[in-house]
Amino acid sequence: MGQQTKQSTHPSFFVLILVFFFWGFVAASNSIFIPFCKAHFHLNQLESQLIDFSFYGAYFIGSLLLYFLSALRGVDILNKIGYQKGIIYGLLISVVGAVALIAAVNFGSGMANETYAFYLILGAFFIVALGFSLQQTAANPFAFLLGDPSKGAHRLNLAGGINSLGTTIGPLIVSILLFGSAKGAASADTDISKINTLYILLIGLFLVAAAIFWFSKMPKETSDEPFEQSPKASKTLAAITALFVLIMIGLGRENKLPFFIIGIVGILSVLFYAKIVSQKGATLSTGSEGWGAMKYPQLVLGMIAIFVYVGVEVTIASNMGGLLETKGFLTENGLTTAEIDPYVSLFWGSMMIGRWTGAISVFNVSEKLRKVLCVIVPFFAYGLVLAANYAKGTDVSVLYPYAGILVIQIIGFFAGQDKPAQTLMIFAILGILANAIGLCTTGYVSLFSFISGGLFCSVMWPCIFALSIAGLGKYTAQGSSFLILMILGGSLVPPVQGGLGDDPSIGTHYSYIIPVICFAYLAFFAFRVKTILKSQGIDYESAISGGH
Repeated sequence: MGQQTKQSTHPSFFVLILVFFFWGFVAASNSIFIPFCKAHFHLNQLESQLIDFSFYGAYFIGSLLLYFLSALRGVDILNKIGYQKGIIYGLLISVVGAVALIAAVNFGSGMANETYAFYLILGAFFIVALGFSLQQTAANPFAFLLGDPSKGAHRLNLAGGINSLGTTIGPLIVSILLFGSAKGAASADTDISKINTLYILLIGLFLVAAAIFWFSKMPKETSDEPFEQSPKASKTLAAITALFVLIMIGLGRENKLPFFIIGIVGILSVLFYAKIVSQKGATLSTGSEGWGAMKYPQLVLGMIAIFVYVGVEVTIASNMGGLLETKGFLTENGLTTAEIDPYVSLFWGSMMIGRWTGAISVFNVSEKLRKVLCVIVPFFAYGLVLAANYAKGTDVSVLYPYAGILVIQIIGFFAGQDKPAQTLMIFAILGILANAIGLCTTGYVSLFSFISGGLFCSVMWPCIFALSIAGLGKYTAQGSSFLILMILGGSLVPPVQGGLGDDPSIGTHYSYIIPVICFAYLAFFAFRVKTILKSQGIDYESAISGGH
């Protein structure tokens, strides 16, 4: 069995790919469900973003629980139970969440208090994503075990491509379920219970996937290695958790925005403080005892970068519904919720375009063929996005001008030269410029500028990850888990932009200053991390590829 696993891909890997698809499908579907819930429950823009708060907050809580439970027991719990069981348990938790969501929708429909009904749905979303958190933590390393380890990156890349496919079609499927394929229907004309069909299907798929993993014979992958104790790093995470709790307390207040702003500023301050204190009078080899992976400045700055990256990726898409519904932005009266899905799908499709293009370097092809594919693949993926929208009945001709932005992305890929810091810098600057143009214009120029943020975000995850864990040695696994925790950014950044959008003096259009600020930090990180790694004698421009 072991020998076979080394030579060929285990059949269960193709079931694992389905799990990757689930994550992308459900996460991107939130971009349609958010504006729908805003209209259905009569929410303001910030309140509608609480869907992201509950969904991505579950990733943070799930990862945090695993970390602290492992620290208390002195052994990595996931390694002890095994990645296979981790995925099974994660799928079953998501089943519970899906059942809870159906119950919340049905029970909430009869409630007089819409706020309570909405919070029931948020709780169910939290449970679904809590399962996703455990699945994702186990699935990435498990992919390396289901075949030749030297080709693990290829398998992760394939899984990431399927994840991106899920993000592209998810918004379209949810829109069809809620509104049908007819155009122009207002969100009030549909019934929220229609979402039950999707989650009944997902329950079946979750259970089938869990059964296949349960009955399949998998490579042995449990370990009783001691957990790396880092008490000072644990205190830092505890402080971040306290600030997250503060934000949750603020949800009960009328004005929630100050709590989100204070929470984010506090979290970033805690991390910057940890970076400074862990470096005082210490060297990486002899000092900073108790800080674990956090004694490496590239890791702490990288944690902030992941926080900002996930935040900007999610907030652009999640606030797009409010932007498109704004009168005078794209049309005189604004779009209805039933009409926004082509543009949301194009944003997430842009993520797919970029990831598929960035993944070319994983494969062993000649330099000449690589350059040819870097031109062909983006347009092929773009064609798939158009085809998916056309199949739904969308007039895709309005999306044609976006093809010109793909040329900019292709030039950016060639200029990046497969160097993580250089690639991150180029695409962060492009993100700043694109969103600045979006702020200064209206109509399709502005809209496509904001949507192009998906193209420029698409290759950032592997760049940030590679630069952040470079040189961590025995702390690499711990550093990786700290980075995953910072998916928290997807929970906190969108409500802040939503809160700014609720301010009449700013509005949803100008709330897109938030992505500009996020991209600016990512450009700073790309510049600063080069100096840090160079001082440690690390080749920061070794080629990488892959995607989140």
